[in-house]
Amino acid sequence: YWMDKGYFKSVPDQRESYTIVIPPPNVTGVLHMGHMLNNTIQDVLIRRARMQGKNACWVPGTDHASIATEAKVVAMLKERGISKTDLSREQFLEYAWEWKEKYGGIILEQLKKLGASCDWDRTRFTMEEDLSDAVIGVFIDLYKKGHIYRGVRMVNWDPAGMTAVSDEEVIHKEVDSRLFYVRYRLVPKNPSDEAEYITIATTRPETIPGDTAVCVHPEDIRYSGLKGRKVMIPLVDREVPVIFDEYITMEFGTGALKVTPAHDENDYKLGQKHGLESIDTLNPDGTLSQAAQVFVGMDRFEARKQIARKLEEEGMIVKIENIRNKVGYSERTNAVIEPRLSMQWFLRMKELSEPALEHVINGDIRLIPDKFINTYRHWMENVHDWCISRQLWWGQRIPAWYNREGHFVVARTEEEALSEFKLLNEKRRIDGKPDLSIEGIRQDEDVLDTWFSSWLWPISVFDGFKNPGNKDIRYYYPTQDLVTAPEILFFWVARMIIAGYEYMGDKPFSNVYLTGIVRDKLGRKMSKSLGNSPDPLELIERFGADGVRMGMLVCSPSGNDLLFDESLCEQGRNFSNKLWNAFRLISSWKTDRSLAAGETSVMAAEWFAARLKQQFVLIDDHYEKRRISDALMLTYKLIWDDFCSIYLELVKPEYREGEPVFIDETTLKLTLDYFERLLGLLHPFMPFITEELWHLVRERAEGEDLIISAWPVREEADSSVITLMDQALNCVQEIRNIRNQKNIALREKLHVFVQYHADDRDLKRAESVMQKLAGLGGIEEGVKEGAGFAAVLISKSSFRIDLGAYLNPDEEKARIISEMDYLKGFLESVNKKLGNERFVQNAKPEVVEMEKRKRIDAESKLESLHQQLELLK
Repeated sequence: YWMDKGYFKSVPDQRESYTIVIPPPNVTGVLHMGHMLNNTIQDVLIRRARMQGKNACWVPGTDHASIATEAKVVAMLKERGISKTDLSREQFLEYAWEWKEKYGGIILEQLKKLGASCDWDRTRFTMEEDLSDAVIGVFIDLYKKGHIYRGVRMVNWDPAGMTAVSDEEVIHKEVDSRLFYVRYRLVPKNPSDEAEYITIATTRPETIPGDTAVCVHPEDIRYSGLKGRKVMIPLVDREVPVIFDEYITMEFGTGALKVTPAHDENDYKLGQKHGLESIDTLNPDGTLSQAAQVFVGMDRFEARKQIARKLEEEGMIVKIENIRNKVGYSERTNAVIEPRLSMQWFLRMKELSEPALEHVINGDIRLIPDKFINTYRHWMENVHDWCISRQLWWGQRIPAWYNREGHFVVARTEEEALSEFKLLNEKRRIDGKPDLSIEGIRQDEDVLDTWFSSWLWPISVFDGFKNPGNKDIRYYYPTQDLVTAPEILFFWVARMIIAGYEYMGDKPFSNVYLTGIVRDKLGRKMSKSLGNSPDPLELIERFGADGVRMGMLVCSPSGNDLLFDESLCEQGRNFSNKLWNAFRLISSWKTDRSLAAGETSVMAAEWFAARLKQQFVLIDDHYEKRRISDALMLTYKLIWDDFCSIYLELVKPEYREGEPVFIDETTLKLTLDYFERLLGLLHPFMPFITEELWHLVRERAEGEDLIISAWPVREEADSSVITLMDQALNCVQEIRNIRNQKNIALREKLHVFVQYHADDRDLKRAESVMQKLAGLGGIEEGVKEGAGFAAVLISKSSFRIDLGAYLNPDEEKARIISEMDYLKGFLESVNKKLGNERFVQNAKPEVVEMEKRKRIDAESKLESLHQQLELLK
């Protein structure tokens, strides 16, 4: 219905824009609990903005996810008996696009079931033609500005995906490992010298064939005699030098380090410093290469076992220890990462990232919650160059072109590349250099990192690169809110901010709402392997989309993890039922024009009107501060507690079996009005049931739909009527407590005598409220003494409840004394806190205020109990 009416669509107009761009889910993805949380929050924000009269635009789309998608396509081909190596690049990409068209839109269709009110006509894909053109254009621009370079550097290598991955795509897990202490034989000074050894500790014996030095600390007296000496590398009998460097930690291990420049980042730096050879002993697929000389072609982990066994047979193992250490895994394939020297493309980040750091620190862009600001600052101040090339076929191909000798130019097409080579040759001729060959030039085989396309997302979805300054980009950029997970704060959020300032001169969004991780009730991260991640669509089938949305948000403060339990969705469904039953109750009432609103109904209506205004200010403030869970809880309590449990109980007519139930027209009209306003407040959280009930409450004109109804404006509430009702409800609760203690059913009407204090004369207005909710037969002014009365102190007024035969004076006296003793102890602890000058000065003002309220409440209860005790005497 909403989509048929075009309510999700947005085009620029004279209204204030409110824009969210979706964190594009991978085309390989299906809906999981993290998506549910993230997209529910976005939908809540966009629906509220729409009701505020803003031009709300929520842009959906998907990410091509190079590594994950290529892995899916390879797996699909394997099922068909085809290997990627059997195909040309063009043939493989045909299969990839086939896969994308079949499976790539599943998650977006699933989001519709959740109620996600995206502008589906604006759906974008990071590898569609226009967005890919933008990526290529940005690469060329940054290369020309000197920010992009090509070189051999140590990278994180994924042997399963057979590609480099960025630091942020490596997940470090603590695992059980074995630490091997291996003897390396020193090369003797003279052939007749007795054999000497130095012991090295390593968890990766399979890298021993790539060792090109042994390093010790220059001040380590244990090895002071090794200057100028060499050692023999086990298995391959290669002589390598002993080098000295302060990088070594003398206390760690044996104080001697095997240096393998091709397979460790720090070893590589040592190798460069000391002019060591780099020997790459691993193939791209994680098997040992020809350079390893031993176990060539064997998988690295099997080779680890075989090398350890061979070293043991040769007596080179001193000992083996079981340890726990951290190992890097590929986020995409879960393969163990190998540090590997590789020729890659890199983006210099230091200069580009400066505006992105400045504008978060100065508050132009808000991180919510702000606890992430220091983490963001640390990462940005220590940012590394970004390895942007990937050894894959699915993705935007790097626009670099090589001649036969390996010289290259950067250009969009082959024709432009030939022109670039010709220009280069003209310069070379002027410098007296020979021409570069330009026959048979070829394009770089690598593609760009997926994040190199998604970092442009807030600009490219509005065609800001294809058509700079177009109507959409001018109207919708910068966007307002980004909702995402903290784990991609750096390799997506930070990079979008960098791109925004580089290409638009402005921030991409004003607020970054960082959600927590959805965990199970035991605190474990949800995963397929643990079997603790429910199917979101199955949850929607069981509890309704509204019930699941509420269940996700009810305990999901920004930045903190959500401990998910299906009972939360059940709570959401029960709330839907409560709302539905409230409507059924109201719609069952019939009006009688001869009836006037009773005293109770007038009081209830006056109070709820004020309560609605008061609570809306708090709810709206929570929205502004992006405390979405808090806004939901206040809305929930306003409906369940205030409207259903109090207001409806006060105004509903007495039911007589077999007789129609009549109510005055004024009260019914006000009740329907309040109900409609509550539906509006709840709509962003539970859109389906609220829109449904909105149309059932009364006939609606064309276009008079809840989704575009007006969000309330803040109004000042009559605090006096709220205070009065609070006192009356306090009295009701006290009397209900007495009923519970004495096991007196609500149908048993109690009589109350009240002695009003001069300051509390307004309480008399609320007598009908107290009478109806507390099940009183009557309230009479006057003083009554005797053991058959229980006393309740409300404000400064004394209410004495005639309990008659229900009260045992001795038991009651013992109960009161016990309760007074407890309260005295409690009051003493509160006074001790408030009497502590350091506590009052250092604690937050709201904490101090809470303690003061505790003191007032305890003193009031003690006074009430004291009166009850006096009565019993």
